[in-house]
Amino acid sequence: RAIHATGQRQNGPFVAINMAAIPRELIESELFGHEKGAFTGAVARKAGRFEQAAGGTLFLDEIGDMPIEAQTRLLRVLQSNEYSRVGGQEALRADVRIVAATHRDMPELVRDGLFREDLYYRLNVIPVAMPALRERPSDIAALVDHFVGEGMATGLPGRRFTDGALARMTAFDWPGNVRQLANMVQRLSVLGRDSDVTADEVDQILGPGTGSAKQVGDGTQNGLGMAVTAWVERELRAGTARNLHHQLADITDAAMIAAVMEHTRGNQLATARLLGINRNTLRKRIGELPPGRGNSAIEG
Repeated sequence: RAIHATGQRQNGPFVAINMAAIPRELIESELFGHEKGAFTGAVARKAGRFEQAAGGTLFLDEIGDMPIEAQTRLLRVLQSNEYSRVGGQEALRADVRIVAATHRDMPELVRDGLFREDLYYRLNVIPVAMPALRERPSDIAALVDHFVGEGMATGLPGRRFTDGALARMTAFDWPGNVRQLANMVQRLSVLGRDSDVTADEVDQILGPGTGSAKQVGDGTQNGLGMAVTAWVERELRAGTARNLHHQLADITDAAMIAAVMEHTRGNQLATARLLGINRNTLRKRIGELPPGRGNSAIEG
């Protein structure tokens, strides 16, 4: 949208389409439109996204998930700047600027034969790498302020994020990137009772032990250390602290085994290899986990 808004086509339409969300049999109709009677259910002529975006920008999101059989038609349109609706004969001019995005490793898809090499080079004229949120933690505070302001414009309370809350958020890996951060700010704005968002509230959503291992703050604590500290503080305040070392060992063993088992899709041999133990030791540790500490993949 920023590219569109600052370019020569800014007065034209901006049309976005998510290639991963369209059934493969409907992709050509969505992109190029169709004529009445072109297929069952085509009760009227329909303009496709290329036609809707004429004079403006067409944003092809998740282009890496486009079925390879549809890639040939797209390549032909990009090369000739002409297309026709499904079931039609009229040649229409493709007067659009194409912006494409993906979370996939495109060179790898090309090597695996899942994405046409010629289409990849046709699209990859000016690549723009968008770093993950975990790679730019200094942006988090500014983004939080932005999302709080957006929420206030829709009637949500304007809560203030404390330094402790921002420290927890800065240490987190944000696998869902900015969308996940926006969702969390909105959630805390809706559910909070006080004017300030605390570190404990952030921990309740992100969970202990989910921070990254990068240095934050003064460099003396990392995300995992901060999560452990928060957990110990909660246990002490609640008066439930008993044999904290063994409690923490149980929690971390269960979490680590569960995470690796999920990654290996339940393959115990691969899990044991990643944990640096043999398979019998892994089975013994699974059996020693307290009830409820593992997930169904471990306990089953």
